[in-house]
Amino acid sequence: MNSYPSICVSTDGIYRKNSPMRWIASPKSYPDAIAEAGGLPLLCNENCPEEMANFCDALMLTGGSDLSPSLYGEDILNETVKVNALRDSFEVKLATAFLKRKKPILTICRGFQLINVLLGGDLYQDLVAQKGLYHMDPQLRHPVHACEGPVLSQLFGTEFNVNSTHHQAIRKLGRGLKATAFSPEGLIEAYEHESGLIIGTQFHPERLTGPYWDDRTPNMSVYFAYFIELVRNESKKPLKQAAK
Repeated sequence: MNSYPSICVSTDGIYRKNSPMRWIASPKSYPDAIAEAGGLPLLCNENCPEEMANFCDALMLTGGSDLSPSLYGEDILNETVKVNALRDSFEVKLATAFLKRKKPILTICRGFQLINVLLGGDLYQDLVAQKGLYHMDPQLRHPVHACEGPVLSQLFGTEFNVNSTHHQAIRKLGRGLKATAFSPEGLIEAYEHESGLIIGTQFHPERLTGPYWDDRTPNMSVYFAYFIELVRNESKKPLKQAAK
């Protein structure tokens, strides 16, 4: 593997007004964070999930619309739950392909929730209705408490501020995941998988690094650097066979 590991970056698929064509979009902050850390970001464009999992060294699952509650056996709670069924369908295949191959995965916001659901967890569909909490202000910065030992506490200490732009949140953790940071209200803000190959945050570290960073939070560039180094180390190991 060359010095720039390839990172598959999930993208959003949307329909623009008065157009039958589906458009692929990605905030530039996601690939910017990967590139700044020394990775090669490759946007997946809702195509070829198995091939992307074969080709790329790792996956970053990004933020976006609400996950369909059908993925964890529930009906839509209310009108605030806005889903993107085509994106759900593709990203389930994409994430499953990387999970089967035991390749590193970095998850953010919606992606954080998706991996949790694929591993048997579930979500609060609407934090306002179910918990009385509003966490959707992009200007908001709130403290989190990180557990001693895992990655976040090693990089930033046990108390630091993060941003908050999410309508849903993890309720029950999926198999093999351990919560590693919490909001003041007790919401899960970060996890790590027991394998060491999956790390993720409910908040948006890609907006807290490079040109997007401000001095209200730690600069999260070292978090992406940690992930890229993890990918490099995993890629040096003998080729893994996809699980049956």
